[in-house]
Amino acid sequence: MSESLRTRVGRVIAGSVHALLDRIEDHAPEAMMEQSIREADSVIDEVRHELGIVSANRHLLQQQHASLNTQHAKLAAQIDEALVGGRDDLARVAVARQLDIEAQLPVLEKTLGEHTHQELELQGYVVALLAKKREMQESLSEFRKSRAAASAPAADKVGVGASKSERRMENVTDTFDRIYERQTGMASLASGNTLQQAAKLKELDDMVRENKIAERMAQLKANKA
Repeated sequence: MSESLRTRVGRVIAGSVHALLDRIEDHAPEAMMEQSIREADSVIDEVRHELGIVSANRHLLQQQHASLNTQHAKLAAQIDEALVGGRDDLARVAVARQLDIEAQLPVLEKTLGEHTHQELELQGYVVALLAKKREMQESLSEFRKSRAAASAPAADKVGVGASKSERRMENVTDTFDRIYERQTGMASLASGNTLQQAAKLKELDDMVRENKIAERMAQLKANKA
């Protein structure tokens, strides 16, 4: 991998979306985040391309290594036959070829090991980059949601599924709270309670009452026993 590509990979993986937001808050942050994701895609494509080349070369080296080993074994058999037939001249040629192969194999094995290491390294980079891209996409999604929530009209914040009566109740209580606070300087005790919360509290009160009734009935029955 070239140093320039390695540097780009490191920059993408080490980059912080939150730090990016801090720097570009006033300069179209969403567009900048989208640009960062495109940059990640570009780096991923380059790393995958290099990974494909390294994998192909490793495969060719493996084939060459296997072919040389096969030749070496075949020459050994031919040497035996030449010696049995009294053809030392042929045996010497085969031995010379064997020595050439034996000299090539260590270099080939070293190169093969380097390609295998590069392949594993590039595979790790691809996995890390894809994970970083997912993180960036999730952060962008959360950023968009936060901006949408911040810019949503007050009526929308009541809830998508809220009924008309709930919205009217919210409006009534909001008005009451504002008047109460303006006149007394204190927050209303009912401030912040939604219709749904009130229903839940009523359900809780009913449950506590039923439990008390059950306990009293149990005591009365125990006294009668």
